[in-house]
Amino acid sequence: MKLVFAGTPEVAVPALDALIASGRHEVAAVVTRPDAPAGRGRRLVASPVAQRAEEAGIEVLKPVKPRDEEFLERLREIAPDCCPVVAYGALLPRVALDIPVHGWVNLHFSLLPAWRGAAPVQHSIMAGDEITGASTFLIEEGLDSGPVFGTVTEEIRPTDTSGDLLTRLAFAGSGLLVATMDGVEDGSVKAVPQPVDGITLAPKITVENAHVDWSTPALRVDRVVRGCTPAPGAWTVFRGERLKLIQVVPVPERTDLAPGALSVGKNNVYVGTGSYAVELLWVQAQGKKPMRAADWARGVRITDGEPLGA
Repeated sequence: MKLVFAGTPEVAVPALDALIASGRHEVAAVVTRPDAPAGRGRRLVASPVAQRAEEAGIEVLKPVKPRDEEFLERLREIAPDCCPVVAYGALLPRVALDIPVHGWVNLHFSLLPAWRGAAPVQHSIMAGDEITGASTFLIEEGLDSGPVFGTVTEEIRPTDTSGDLLTRLAFAGSGLLVATMDGVEDGSVKAVPQPVDGITLAPKITVENAHVDWSTPALRVDRVVRGCTPAPGAWTVFRGERLKLIQVVPVPERTDLAPGALSVGKNNVYVGTGSYAVELLWVQAQGKKPMRAADWARGVRITDGEPLGA
């Protein structure tokens, strides 16, 4: 088939690479978000998908909005058979959805209908799920509600951050997307409507969502930290300034600390929660680089019982 691939961030690059390498389909163009400011200089930088497409000599389309007439006209000229999508980042209007013969097929990083929305991997970790996966589905105008072509499953490991899990799903999902394109072409796969039961939503994680509440149990604290790493980054407050929490580990044997209370040993830093303590392993103070929590504690000279949190 002739394909137009839509995607923007780094997590979409493995799928683009897999489609290019498949040899069975032609990636005629790529649709991605416009260049965005990045770095200290805030200069405009092309998306990771745009950069990869340019390296491969593929035409890149960067509409401000996918309903822009110039973009729609170019899409009609290309006349794709199907448009695979991975984390494009903009809602597609009906006029665009109707252009490819076989529609737009999205690779979504959850087992639909669970975790429809922008942040399925983060929410899956924060909810304590043991299994997640990726799904390919036919895009409709509803939020991730279209019929599903196929799925792959992935175990959530006890120490997984959302970054770890998303990386694995990006590569596992790329194979699923290629297989779905093959099946759409030869008619061997059919999209099956999603169940009406089991729908959960995964809206974008805000900075406020990433604020750790020390009165919650240790397992909840651990899940929030892992789910919000690397972005937007879990955080708390220490001496009136924000402290980023990069890695913690639950310590069931420490039940002597009040929620938010710090305890510092020679090489360990513990903080109380609503159940038992967690050990802080890596933190990042405001304006500083990430560091081991024990080094941070020595530098700021913490006293036992000093609180974290507002």
